[in-house]
Parts: sequence; C-alpha cells; structure tokens
Amino acid sequence: MSTATGMAALKKAANGKRTLRWPHYLLIASGLLVLLSLVRVIDDANPVTSSGTVSASLRLAVPIFLAGLGGLWSERSGVINIGLEGMMILGTWTGAWAGYQWGPWIGVLAGILGGALGGLLHAIATVSFGVDHIVSGVAINILGIGLTQFLAGLIFDKGEAKALGGGPRQSPPVDSIDTLTLPVLSGGKIGGWQSPDWLGSLEDRHWFLLSDLAGILRGLTSEMSLLTFVALLLVPLSFLILWRTSFGLRIRSCGEDPYAAESLGVRVYRMKYAAVIISGGFSGLAGAFLVTVAGNLFQDGQTNGRGFIGLSAMIFGNWRPGGLMAGSLLFGYTDAMNVRGGGESVHALLLFVTILLVGVAVWQAVRGTRLRPEAVTDLGHREVRNAYFGSVLALVAAAGLLAWFLMSDLVPGELVSFTPHLVTLLVLSLASQRLRMPAANGLRYRRGEAR
Repeated sequence: MSTATGMAALKKAANGKRTLRWPHYLLIASGLLVLLSLVRVIDDANPVTSSGTVSASLRLAVPIFLAGLGGLWSERSGVINIGLEGMMILGTWTGAWAGYQWGPWIGVLAGILGGALGGLLHAIATVSFGVDHIVSGVAINILGIGLTQFLAGLIFDKGEAKALGGGPRQSPPVDSIDTLTLPVLSGGKIGGWQSPDWLGSLEDRHWFLLSDLAGILRGLTSEMSLLTFVALLLVPLSFLILWRTSFGLRIRSCGEDPYAAESLGVRVYRMKYAAVIISGGFSGLAGAFLVTVAGNLFQDGQTNGRGFIGLSAMIFGNWRPGGLMAGSLLFGYTDAMNVRGGGESVHALLLFVTILLVGVAVWQAVRGTRLRPEAVTDLGHREVRNAYFGSVLALVAAAGLLAWFLMSDLVPGELVSFTPHLVTLLVLSLASQRLRMPAANGLRYRRGEAR
C-alpha cells in the first residue's frame, strides 16, 4: 500500500465522526438517559434527573452557551475573541441600566447593544489595526470591568436609582421576564383554574426511565423564561446561517483562508467586522440574561468567568453549535447538581462517568486496532499510539473513579464545581487529534498581501 493511500485511509478514519447524523445523536442521547436512570436507581439519587435540576441546569447553561456562540461566530471568521467576558460585563450593565427604567425587554436590547459595542472595539483593534487578538481581548476584559464599576458608582449610587435600591456596586432591581408553563403536562394556573401536572405526578413515582424522562420534560416545560426559549432557538439559527447560507459561507471562508476568499470577491474586512460585532451581541445577550432572568439586577463580578467557560464549551464542541450546546449543558448540569443535589446526589455521577470512561477506553482501543493496518507513515504511527494511550488513560481514570465511588458516600462541593473544567481537559487530551479550529484563526490579515 502506498503512502498516499495510507494517508487517505487515515484521514477517512479520523473523520469518521462526520458520518454521524441526527438519528445517531438521538440514539446516543437515549443511551445516556438509560445509563443515567440506571445510576439513579442504584444510588437512590433522585435529584439527578429531577425537573428542578433540569430547570436549574438550563438556567445556568444559557449564559455560557450564548457567550460560546459569540466565540463561535468570531473564531469562524478567523478572529480569536477572549474578550467575551468583558463584553458580557458590558451587557450586564447596559441591560440593567435600561431594564430598570423601561422594562426587561428593553434591557435585553440594550444588553445586546452594549456587548456589540465591545465587539466593535475588538474588531477595530484586531481587523483594522492588526493588534494581537489575545492582547485586544484582555484589554476588552479590563475595560469592561473598569468601565462598569465607574458607571455603576456614577449612575446607580445617585438620585432615583439609589432610592430604588441601587448602589456603587449594584443596580436597582429589574423586572423578571415572563415564564411559560405547559398546562396539563406541567401544571400551572390558567385564570383561576389549577391545571393538572401529569409529568410531575409521573416524576414523583421514581420509576426507572419513565420518571427520569418525565423529570427532564417537566424541567423543560415548567416556568421556562421566554428569553431562555429565544436563546435556545439561536443555536439552530446560528447553524443554519453559518452552514446553510452564502453569508455564513463567506464568514467561514475568512476563517479558513482569507486570501483565497479575497480572490473570490469576498470582502474579508466587512465579514470579519460583522462576525465580531455579532459575537459581541451574543455576549451582551448573555449578560442581559443574567440581569433579567438569573439575578434580576446588576452586581459587580456577576459574570464570574462565564465568558471564559463559554470559550471552553466552544472548544469542547469542536467549533460547532451542537457540540457547544452539549458542553454548555455539561457545565450547567454540574453546577445545578452542586446547588440542588448536594454531595450525595453528585456521588451517583461518579458511577455514571466511570461507565462512560470504560466506553471511551473500548472505543479508543477499537479505533487503534482499525488504524494499525493503515499506519504506514509517521502520522499513522502517532494516530495508533495516541489511540492506545487514550484507551489506557481512560481505564486508569475509570478505575480511580470506581474506587472513589465504592469508598465514599458523597463528593465535596468544591470538586463538583471543578468537574466541567476537568472534563474539558479530558476531552482536549483524549480527542485533541479530532478537534479542529479554523485554519486562519488568530492570524493577521492584510488586504492584498502575499501569503
């Protein structure tokens, strides 16, 4: 077999994940649900799939995946955006400033504009002036913190705002956005009529799989904020725009090869500006969510690093909206379990992760075996070696978690909070060969220059 043939076979094997379609993802999700239900029954940890945990997970995940979507739009155009945190902070302040005066939906629009302003500054620095993307992002983060602290003391600590509860580090309260509850299935009141709660009744029976499914559905259909519903729609909308429209194709071409895009008539500067401003708008929306849904007021330090976590979720999702959503839900779920379930319930997740790691070990071993006949190049040998190393690493981690599960009854909350970050590190180490950022991401572009 020739070297070229071996390389082609390795490339095909490495890209095998691209053959997955929605039925495959639904099958994987169903398998994970069955496994989670089994773990819940074994460890008697009912909060693992309760509607309260699911609802809290979604509420905690939304600002993360909105920030991650902002990073996705920017980096698909070739501009690294670590200034998402600062843009979120600008969104929280502008959202609260407008929200307490003119209502929460005006606050949402103001938050988007505040974040978009941060995106515009980042675009001017990186696209027009060629400033290093990391340096510009750090500057945006510092600017967001300092500017909002100054403005909070200047506006919220005086006059009517102070009388309404504002102060040097917080805004007056902002009205909450209305929520939706599906009648009959998830309860709620319609006028003076108390609706039945079929899903809640089924959840309380704690049956295998059926009660878990009912808890998840009830968490998604009970008291969901309208802004949460809008935010969820932005995930498929982003996919459709970036992967199914000519506008999205132009943006992605700028992130892969801006000079080739330029030769085809794409206005690269314009596309980069549009993508980075949209990125800031998503981050500002994440900040507005914090002050209109999650917290109902602006507070200093409110974002708490969610912009950086959004970047981690974006990498976890391999720069794709669906994977980004999955990573964000993972972060939100572990936070919700820490808040609502306690260490006893989180203990059940040790067994869940143990079984998953065993599955990863088997998959990596099978992958290495399939690659061995084609490993005729140095790249092939590295692929096989990495596959087997990943298999051994997953088995060692699974053995450690199983021992922890058998020898303890609870998990400290500090470790639970660190779990999403640990999972992200595991993904980066086990699947680094399959992660692919845009080829021209972070590179300086100048119109007409030779590559």
